[in-house]
This record gives sequence, C-alpha cells and structure tokens, in this order.
Amino acid sequence: MEFIKCSVAGTAYGRGFTEVERAMGRRNGSPLVHQLSGGDNLKDSTETKAPIKGFNFKDKRVMNGNWVNEPNAQYIQKFFSLLAICHTAIPEVDEATGNVSYEAESPDEAAFVIAARELGFEFYKRTQTTISLRELDLVSGRKVERTYSLLNVLEFNSTRKRMSVIVRSEEGKILLLSKGADNVMLERLAKNGSDFEEETMDHLNEYADAGLRTLILAYRVLEEDEYKEFNQNFIKAKNSISADRETVIDEVTEKIERDLILLGATAVEDKLQNGVPDCIDKLAQAGIKIWVLTGDKMETAINIGFACSLLRQGMKQIVITLESPEIKALEKAGEKEAIAKASKGSVLDQINRGKAQLIASSGNSEAFALIIDGKSLAYALEDDIKNLFLNLAIGCASVICCRSSPKQKALVTRLVKSGTGKTTLAIGDGANDVGMLQEADIGVGISGVEGMQAVMSSDIAIAQFRYLERLLLVHGHWCYRRISSMICYFFYKNIAFGFTLFLYEANTSFSGQPAYNDWFLSLYNMFFSSLPVVALGVLDQDVSARFCLKFPLLYQEGVQNVLFSWRRIFGWMLNGFTTAVIIFFFCTEALNQQAFNNEGKTAGMDILGATMYTCTVWVVNLQMALAISYFTLIQHLFIWGSIALWYLFLLAYGAMSPSFSTTAYKIFIEALAPAPSFWLLTILVPIAALIPYFTYSAVQMRFFPMYHRMIQWIRYEGTSNDPEFCDMVRQRSLRPQTVGFTARLAARANRIKDRHRNRR
Repeated sequence: MEFIKCSVAGTAYGRGFTEVERAMGRRNGSPLVHQLSGGDNLKDSTETKAPIKGFNFKDKRVMNGNWVNEPNAQYIQKFFSLLAICHTAIPEVDEATGNVSYEAESPDEAAFVIAARELGFEFYKRTQTTISLRELDLVSGRKVERTYSLLNVLEFNSTRKRMSVIVRSEEGKILLLSKGADNVMLERLAKNGSDFEEETMDHLNEYADAGLRTLILAYRVLEEDEYKEFNQNFIKAKNSISADRETVIDEVTEKIERDLILLGATAVEDKLQNGVPDCIDKLAQAGIKIWVLTGDKMETAINIGFACSLLRQGMKQIVITLESPEIKALEKAGEKEAIAKASKGSVLDQINRGKAQLIASSGNSEAFALIIDGKSLAYALEDDIKNLFLNLAIGCASVICCRSSPKQKALVTRLVKSGTGKTTLAIGDGANDVGMLQEADIGVGISGVEGMQAVMSSDIAIAQFRYLERLLLVHGHWCYRRISSMICYFFYKNIAFGFTLFLYEANTSFSGQPAYNDWFLSLYNMFFSSLPVVALGVLDQDVSARFCLKFPLLYQEGVQNVLFSWRRIFGWMLNGFTTAVIIFFFCTEALNQQAFNNEGKTAGMDILGATMYTCTVWVVNLQMALAISYFTLIQHLFIWGSIALWYLFLLAYGAMSPSFSTTAYKIFIEALAPAPSFWLLTILVPIAALIPYFTYSAVQMRFFPMYHRMIQWIRYEGTSNDPEFCDMVRQRSLRPQTVGFTARLAARANRIKDRHRNRR
C-alpha cells in the first residue's frame, strides 16, 4: 500500500502514475511519463530522497511545508491532522536513530500515518487516553507539539465501512474525526458541509479509474452536552451483555456520525505483486474460471482487472448495478420498502438481459465478463434469484464482484461450490478473506503485510500470488498424475499377483493348497513391489515444469479426470489379468511333464510356485519401468533393488531349517539355479507379459496421442522452440487425437529437422 494522491477542499494533489494507468497506457499505445502537477516541468527536489515504504506522494505544492502557502491551507492542516489522529496504529521509536515507525492493523492505515508524518504531521506518542503529534503551525510555520485527549474510538468493521475517533484538543474543542467509504460517508455530510462534494466526487472517479483505493475524510465539532449524552449511551451499549450488543453500539454511533463537514479524499495504491498479470493469464489459459471478490469500487476493480489480464480488449461486459434514476429518487425519498422492491426487480431484470446476451452469442466465440456491485449482489444472492445469477456467472469468462463484504464473499463461494459441484479454490491475504477461504474446498493464504489471519485460516500458505501458477500448473498436474498412476498401478500389480493364485487353485480343482509360500504372500506388497510405487508417487514427471507452464491446458487433464477415469482403471485391471494369465500358463506349460534339471526330476509345486513368483516380481517391476516417464537414481535403485532383494531373500530364507522355510528350503540353490529352464522362463515370460502394454502404448503414441504424449513428443523431437508447431498443439483438446492430426505433427517435425540439417 502506498499513499500516492489526495483531494483536499476540491483540489487534487499528487502526481505520478499508478501501475494500472501505465498498463492502460500500454494497452492504448500511449506510454505514460511523469508530469509535475500544476504544469511545472522542473524536477521536484523530493525525487532525490530515498524511497519510503508506504509513501509515494510527490507534489511541490504541499511537500516541505509549502502547503502553508496554499489558499486552502486551513483545510490541508485539518486533513493531515485527521490522518495522524484517526487510527489505531502504535508508534515505535528507534532509540539509536530517533526514527518513528508504526505498527498498524492494516497497511493502508500505516500508509496514512506515514503520509501525515512526511507532510509535517508526525504522530510520535500514544497512551490509552492521549495522542501526541508534532505538527506544523499554520501561523508560525514551525513544528509544535500538540496532545489530543482520546475520548472514544468508534472502530471500523465491514458493516459500518468507516472509523471515527472523538478527541479533545488543547483548546478544549471536542472533535469527531471520521474516515470511510464514499458510499457511507457522503450520505452523512451536513448541508453546509458538502461545499466540495462535486469536485471531490470527480477526483474519486479519476482515482478509481487509476486503480486506487479511496476513502472520504470528514470531521465535526461536538457540543459538550451532545457529547456527554452520546458518551453515556455509548458506555451503556459497550457494557451491555445482550445478544444484540453490536447492533446497539451501531445505533448509538449512527446518531453521532452525522452532519459531517467534508475535508477531502485519500487515494492509496494497492500495488500488484510481481508476476500477477502473467499468472492470471496462465491460469485462464489452463481453463480455470477466475472470479474476483473485492471491496474496491467498481471503476477501481475494472481497471485492476484490465491491468492483471482478467479483462481483455474485445471482451463484452455485463454490468449489474443499482444506479437507475428511479432507485435514486426512492433513496432520496427514504422509502425503504419501495427501494428494496425496486432494487430486487432491477437486479432480476439485468440478470435476465445478461442471460439473453449470452444465448444470442452462443454460436460465436465472444467472451463475456460479469461485473456486479455489492448492493446488487445482496439481492442476487437471495434464494429466488441466486440460481439465475449463478447460471449467468458461469457462462462468463470472468466475474468481478465489487464492494462485496466478507459475508458476501463467503456466500458467493458457497453458491459456486454447491451450485456447480466443482472444486473451488479461494486465495486471499487479509482478514476480510477468511470466510471465503473457509468456504472454499481449498483455501490458499498469502502471507504478507495484510497480517496472518488469512494464512491461519487456509489450507496452503504462499508468499506471493505468482507462486499459485507453479503450485497449480506444475505441482498440481504432477501430483494428480502421480496419485492416479500410483493407484492404477496398485490395482495392476495386485491383480497380476492375485490371479496367478486363483488360476493355480482353479487348475488344482480348488484343493486349498496355495501356490506360494506363506512368507512369499506376506512380503510381496511389503518389499518386492511397493518401493517403486512410492518412487512413482513422489518423483515421476510426465512433462517438465517448463512444458507445464508453456502448455497450461495440460492442467485440464486433472480437472477432466483424464488419467483416473473408470476406463483407465479397468484398463489397468485388464492389463493385470492378462499378465496373470500369461505368467501362469507359460510357466505351467513350460514345466509340465518334463525333466526340470539334469537329474531328470520333474517340477513340483514348490518349483512352480517359486518360478511363477519370480516371473511376477520381474514383470510388475519392469511394468513400472515402462510406465515411468522421469527416471532418477532413486527409481533405478528401487526397481532393480526390489528384484535383487527377491533373490537375496530366496537365498537367505532357503538356507534356514526345513521346519521354518518349509517349501522354500534350498529351493533356489538346489532346484532353480542349476536349471536352465528357470532362467529361460525368467527372460521369456516377462517379455511376453509386457508385449500387450508395450503394443498398446506404441499404437496410442503414434496414432492417437493424448495431450501429455504430444508434449512429450515435442520434447523428444526437439521442436519445442518452433512457434507454429507449439501453436498446433495448444489448439488441440485433451481428447485423444486423430491419425490425421498426428501425421501433420510428424510432417511438421520432419520439416523442422530438415531445415536445421540444411543450416548446418
């Protein structure tokens, strides 16, 4: 947050441009450059100062005490005095340097206090009952120390949208100092206190267009009797223990916060973090619907939407707002029931007109953006309208809800989650976002200057918004692929193992005698086939991080559940059953009724069981080697180590006493190792068992590649830097591609290779 501009007594102060203004200038083809206020093109001496966090205000007319020469100097003094007094910040004085820093509830409040200090109104001390300032005296032009008695603090909340303090000056005057949102402050102005309202509103609109957050500042001098009556009622309300205590307090403060005298408005820039526009653009390319729920004015939210690529040129806007002359006339008349009825009807009518626009353009490729303000949203979320509102919103590419309260943010999130059945992710950085984060399926909190409330209420915490891009598009895709492949592989390896047992039982007329030793059964999932699956679930990457970001649509494989559908699960189960059939019948037929070794002995149950088990261990681990896309040392160690561990176990276990090792007593040394047929089966059976999967993968890769396979092809063919080739892939859907498209890709790749070869 940076204090950048202000309007005092109808005069605008502050120069320079915001990030939103620069983005708008670039979009319009006219880059903005700094110009000094008042037509002065000389370099301001304040530009040579080191930058101050929270303060980016530059104007020669008010900097360095020059404001005392302004025609409205009296208003400027009251304006910045209000900023230095009306807050809950705590000053911290550095004993070594004497510099004062501030601990504030919010960064914008800290920006106000810093701005007041830099312009000559330094808040340096606070007690429970006093606030001390060093401020410029209007008459002498020198700094004087003044102490104000702090009588009451009327705290800010999302319903009041304003904050006030009541103080007693050294001269004995009782002052009510207030700051808040324009929609609640302007209606509380006195008739003789709104002299600059029109000019201030013009400046507010300019600030909103520049993407700035604005507050109205006003004050009032209280009579002694009026304050005493208020204070008695306020203390009584605060000491109340009834359930409606907060309502009673609001009613008391409502009576005193009226007949205010307008001073002006502040404009604070909430700077976008680095990488926010690119991140939002990538998330949109990934097919993620992005909704912005903000407390900013509509103009501010729209321009920030353009700055961060949420809104784009050519995108049609559906704006729902309660700004009709009929409603304004009812508001002036104060007819609450008529206002509510007319407002609800207006919102319903605008929603229906928006849906008609969507239906009319259904055959076109036009993108729509829905923009709705807080007052309209209150009616749109009512039970009889909310489904119509949701249908309109999900048909739009972008949705911006302006002037929305924390409760409305939570209600909108709940509506989307329950109404669409989709997985919702909310991201926020402040206390106003807590309800939204808790309502969403996944809450992501940004830790920063807004405090830790959002982080403590979220499932995941990140430091900057742009990290969401890598969190979703890279790690989200990898995690989905790893988990889906791991579960499918568990189905495969256990069916391949279990069906060999079933087929053996069927072959022996269900005699009840197992084909495998009891320890073989117990250790299969523990030592001989599980570690490679763990490595797959932790380390595998079908596509590198660079390609995940280059082709954001890859993220939709998880959204559309491409890799974990019932078709894919049954495919792996069928693969496991095929593997079991090949292992069992190849082993039984090869060892049936013939000499197994040089001594002329035939294979018994123990030899058949050990041979089938060996082939199973080899097949499931080699299947893992074929399924892995990203080999590391750990995966090699786990795959080949699991196979080697089986042979080591067979040696150690067979060397034990016959009563312990039972059917496996010296089975490897005396029966399996000397027999050439055992080693021949160990080679031929895994090859035969893997041929179906290998054939299916080769055909799919060559003729019907899935989206991630096409990206892998780009990497293998070395065509990742060819824009035309990459655009061909980006424009495809996630469905398996046709033979014709694959042929075009191959032809394009060959042309690129020929061109590179000719250059050499």
